[in-house]
Amino acid sequence: MIATKKTKLLCYAVICVAMLLGCQHGGEKLPDTVTFTEHVAPILYNNCTVCHRPGGGAHFDLITYQEAKKYALSIGYVTKERLMPPWPADPHYTEFKGQRVLSETDIKILAKWAIDGSVEGPKEKMPHLPNYPTGSLAGMPDMRIAVAPYYLPANSGDKFLLVKVPYELPADTFASLVEFVPGNSNVVHHVNGDFVKYVFEKKKTVFAGVYAVDMVEDTAGLVKGFQKLDLPNDDGSYPVLQKSVVNYLPGAVGQKYPAGIGGYYLPRKGAFLLNDIHYGFTNKNEARDSSHINIFFSKVPPNRPVQEFQLGTLGAAPVEPDLVIQPNTVKNVSSRLKVAKDISILTINPHMHLLGKSFLAYAIKPEGDTIRLISIPRWDFSWQYFYTFKKMVKVPAGSTIVAEGIYDNTTHNPNNPNNPPLVVTDQNGSMKATDEMFQFIVTYLPYQPGDENLSLE
Repeated sequence: MIATKKTKLLCYAVICVAMLLGCQHGGEKLPDTVTFTEHVAPILYNNCTVCHRPGGGAHFDLITYQEAKKYALSIGYVTKERLMPPWPADPHYTEFKGQRVLSETDIKILAKWAIDGSVEGPKEKMPHLPNYPTGSLAGMPDMRIAVAPYYLPANSGDKFLLVKVPYELPADTFASLVEFVPGNSNVVHHVNGDFVKYVFEKKKTVFAGVYAVDMVEDTAGLVKGFQKLDLPNDDGSYPVLQKSVVNYLPGAVGQKYPAGIGGYYLPRKGAFLLNDIHYGFTNKNEARDSSHINIFFSKVPPNRPVQEFQLGTLGAAPVEPDLVIQPNTVKNVSSRLKVAKDISILTINPHMHLLGKSFLAYAIKPEGDTIRLISIPRWDFSWQYFYTFKKMVKVPAGSTIVAEGIYDNTTHNPNNPNNPPLVVTDQNGSMKATDEMFQFIVTYLPYQPGDENLSLE
């Protein structure tokens, strides 16, 4: 009998899981009999079902014993290889808030359960499933606003939209977090969203105009796009635009900081401007997206509004050497920026596309000491987080922040979109997944004494 590809992969998973169990030396002793209800379900519920549940975004559920048993060997394999739960950052280099990293004991428990026959166990040991809010990864929002639905025909290419999401409130207020939630995570690649602040008397209605402009098909430019969205005030002037209020990347969770840090002032009338909502490729099937925006109100004004700078593509420091990646080559690049004042870093976001292989960022103090920021030894385009530190990281004035990346434009890279490989560049900041980017975005505050002791969890 000729083994199919699926059979080969299953056999490989069995071998890997068995090898993991065969290599146990020391560490915490495993139970003689590993059961789903007593040992496996708690691990899944703490680390996996946030996605692997109805409405959670994953392609299958891991709620019940029957569901988990079906994927037992696969679970053993992907956790052994640390492909799941998805956490690309090296936890031994830097730790972050909310990181999902399984212990070696957890991994061995999952492997033993798979190899020993996936026993269910006593039902009275079954833990309660966590209470997940519907349509949010950050909690229960105070307000939800629908984004204009969008239809993508089968076999469509990249789509870049300019989208308006208007709202009106009974009174001015504050928000601690604005969260974008994709309706179809298979096609929503990323969102960069700003906030349009209207003075009440200058705009009769924020709901006029079209709600979406296709920036690829409509080549009239941003100004015409803004006019079609009816963004200007009634007298033709433009309202205040606050940058980078609502963003999205695959796997990213909106960042909520302690009261008074970050957050936004929300006037009674306003609109979120998704100035770059990117829909990626579709396959032979059509796709529809009905995304939404969640708003979490706050009674505390943003006394310390966060700030942001960016290294690399379209940033304050260039990519060196230039991001031109020749076919059949592996290329190293970097970007460096010296900070003029003491800063407190809250959140960082590394960004590369399909040719990315690894990412490393750190700061070098004036006296030469190194401050670790992040190491991603195995870049994964599918999971790009906003990494928030457990406590703010002080970077003193005169320090140099360094970001280093490696790109693999060879046939050995399974994510290479071109076969045979082609020359790939950043195309002056192109957002297309088949082009490249190298960015390191830093969210920070001007330093205040004691920042490094303030918990962000």
